[in-house]
Amino acid sequence: MAIRAGEGSGKSQEGAAVQSVDRALTALEIVAKLGAAGVTEIAAELGVHKSTVSRLIAVLESRGYVEQLSERGKYRLGFTIVRLAGSTSAHMDLPRQSQDVCDELAVRLGETTNIAILDSDRIVNVAEAVGSAGVALRTWVGQSCPAHATSSGKVLLAELSATELRTHLSRRLDSFAPNTITELPALRTQLEQIRRQGWAACEEELEIGLNAVAAPIRDSDGRIIAALSVSGPSYRLPPARFPETARQAIDSAHTISRRLGYTG
Repeated sequence: MAIRAGEGSGKSQEGAAVQSVDRALTALEIVAKLGAAGVTEIAAELGVHKSTVSRLIAVLESRGYVEQLSERGKYRLGFTIVRLAGSTSAHMDLPRQSQDVCDELAVRLGETTNIAILDSDRIVNVAEAVGSAGVALRTWVGQSCPAHATSSGKVLLAELSATELRTHLSRRLDSFAPNTITELPALRTQLEQIRRQGWAACEEELEIGLNAVAAPIRDSDGRIIAALSVSGPSYRLPPARFPETARQAIDSAHTISRRLGYTG
């Protein structure tokens, strides 16, 4: 089979890029294992020339993944690693830190509350408290839902840049009910409003007869990492109740955020 001009070199460049990423990650593991390491030590562990390691370390240092110690030539893990680890810990700690807040809000409002995180173009519910009102909704914990058709999803999507939003969502969005937003420009307009007002609502967009309001949960860096939602049948949670429900959801979400280290 003939190889088109440039095809071989393209594959070669891709392979080299993958190898560089692998070496950079291995270098980080070596530094983590040794506590601190110099270029010579890392090169010996990797089995490559010191000049190769020097280039890798320079890039890692510029991004904050490693930092140089006062002792010449020694590197340790940098603050970026700590920040990433903190973000992961916040996600893992969410159910424990938020369950009692969800319980209290569900009792106070009589509606079901959920905590959700973003997973590509969908949300995943990680905690729930069922409301005390007469008509119960199905359990959502562990289930994923389309982000663009849920109040929690809109809160989480509103945090993304335009580039990130294009990465997460296709231009044509799936429809689940007559009120579902199916065009990306229309969704962008609504996300701008959500950023301004600090909360999101869905009026029968995922299911006919189901309404919801959501507020953001932030980590210690102030980033939105999750959303707290209040959902209920449309006759119990009509649009007229959205602002007051949102106010209480924001207060509860802020309580969880403070537990995760947010100080704003």
